[in-house]
Amino acid sequence: MAAPGPSPTPAAVDPAARPVTALRGVGPQLARRLERIGVRTVADLLLHRPLRYEDRTRLVPLGALRPGARALVEATVELAEVRPHPRRQLLVRVSDGTGALTLRFFHFSEAQRRLFRRGARMRLWGEARAGPAGLEMVHPEVRVLRGAEPLEAALTPVYPATEGLHQAVLRRLAGEALALLDRGAFPELLPERLLQGLGLPPLHEALRLVHRPPAGADAEALAAGTHPAVRRLALEELLAHALSLRRLRAKVRTAAAPALEDGTLAERLLETLPFAPTGAQRRVIAEVAADLARPRPMLRLVQGDVGSGKTVVAAAALCRAVGSGWQGALMAPTELLAEQHARSLTTWLEPLGVRVVLLTGGRRRGR
Repeated sequence: MAAPGPSPTPAAVDPAARPVTALRGVGPQLARRLERIGVRTVADLLLHRPLRYEDRTRLVPLGALRPGARALVEATVELAEVRPHPRRQLLVRVSDGTGALTLRFFHFSEAQRRLFRRGARMRLWGEARAGPAGLEMVHPEVRVLRGAEPLEAALTPVYPATEGLHQAVLRRLAGEALALLDRGAFPELLPERLLQGLGLPPLHEALRLVHRPPAGADAEALAAGTHPAVRRLALEELLAHALSLRRLRAKVRTAAAPALEDGTLAERLLETLPFAPTGAQRRVIAEVAADLARPRPMLRLVQGDVGSGKTVVAAAALCRAVGSGWQGALMAPTELLAEQHARSLTTWLEPLGVRVVLLTGGRRRGR
């Protein structure tokens, strides 16, 4: 009888678990740049949601262009010249029969300058603004047209990026990652009935819509996170986070911990406090004591307003540790708060024979 083979790796089961280096053109340098924005796997890339969208699905006549508008225009070069003063720049005048526009470039190469020959047809994307000679675009995206070229069928996503990581690269990689959806990436885990009840699309549909929204899609809702497709991705991330926490909790519960069963010192603390603990404080102290008496780590969050008695609850827990033959530590986020807690604990615990020591980041490690 043949021995069973090795278990398949997560990447073999779900292509979304593959590292981004599995995508075409992603070498070590690009992978490091992607890692700076939190993208290590194909799944990370698919969940890297665009910040906003640009509508490059329709052309805007130059005569209809308004200051402040980002638009896609198509025009013919009339004139291109380099002006050396007051700052070296390339100025290009284009028109489309309905109006004219000036293109202004401060950083350009000789090869770029040669693109703007008289009569060349250009497709330009940028923000129009008022200039000395009418509307202009500064450093627009330029595409030289060789013939009739179709417009984009989808809105153009603009992703969170970092230095050296260009939008064109992110869009290309997102397209490659979307192609993996047809090969089993990101299987749907939620029942169709639940999604319909919540008014949410299936996961594959949501991913495609977020990265390649069709013309006419509600770009504002997508960018604001209120679109059903974005809410579906948010649900997926929340579900994954909740399952991870549940798995971690189950793992922690299997770990062993000393049972802190001696509550004598804690009772003495409550009897000698300069104030009478409230009923709520005694109830929480008892719940924490019950957790500490078990032979596994405690997982508990004590929530309360300022002055509600959380420090007393912590002091009682420390007494239970000391009374059971152990040491205890109360951690604080700042030295000022640590000093405040140290004063309170010293006042309460030293009369009971418990030594309190303040340790801060500025003190010698030998302490």
